[in-house]
Amino acid sequence: MSKTKRSGTLIIMPAWNEAEVIGDTVRNVRRVVPQHDVLVIDDGSHDDTALIAEEAGAAVVRLPFNLGVGGAMRTGFKYAIRHGYTAAIQVDSDGQHDPLDIDRVLAGLQEADISIGARFAGRGSYEAKGPRRWAMAVLAMVISKVAKTPLTDVTSGFRAANERALHQYIDHFPAEYLGDTIDSLVVAIKSGCRVVQIPVEMKVRQAGTPSHSPLKAMIYLARSGLVLCFALARRRPRVQLETATPRPGDIAGEGSVPL
Repeated sequence: MSKTKRSGTLIIMPAWNEAEVIGDTVRNVRRVVPQHDVLVIDDGSHDDTALIAEEAGAAVVRLPFNLGVGGAMRTGFKYAIRHGYTAAIQVDSDGQHDPLDIDRVLAGLQEADISIGARFAGRGSYEAKGPRRWAMAVLAMVISKVAKTPLTDVTSGFRAANERALHQYIDHFPAEYLGDTIDSLVVAIKSGCRVVQIPVEMKVRQAGTPSHSPLKAMIYLARSGLVLCFALARRRPRVQLETATPRPGDIAGEGSVPL
């Protein structure tokens, strides 16, 4: 990354075959919050996602093959720690997260270690129906009790982490399906991280086709329940969050990706 760091916050965008929209997303984010740096994790794309992101002004890390959102985000967190950022926020590369909400979500870190940009919290008109919404409601209810604070959208990927949470993520952030939202949140809470939610408005996806369908919604319901059970069954991680430091070569998985 040749650009000079402009703030202590890194915006991380995991992207897989998002060439149609990644350029506009990066440019919109840089226009609204120019004080923050943008890092796109090209998760093994087969199109020009990486090239277009670089042309739009983002730093880019290319993964050699698709790791999924969890693997991509873990790479981004390690990059953030290695380059001295004190906070990071995940923003979707498809344009659904409103750049105007980025600083609002980051402001939640003034009182917590993890700040979630929450749908279903009295702002915006985003809707989820059927089994998918049922799963979200049950997950929110259970994890709210674990966190000891009201949460309405624990599957949101629009979330920020301070340095304390970033160190915890590096050691324990899961790469499995739904692990990047449900499992990672439960493990972080068990590690002592505080969580807060900030109401946000979700925008319409700018390109591509949503992956929702009745069948996929039922699969989501079943898998989210299993993920929650596994997450709750985990033992409390043994990690010294206040003094944790990255291990040499422990960036992007044993140095497999040059950052």
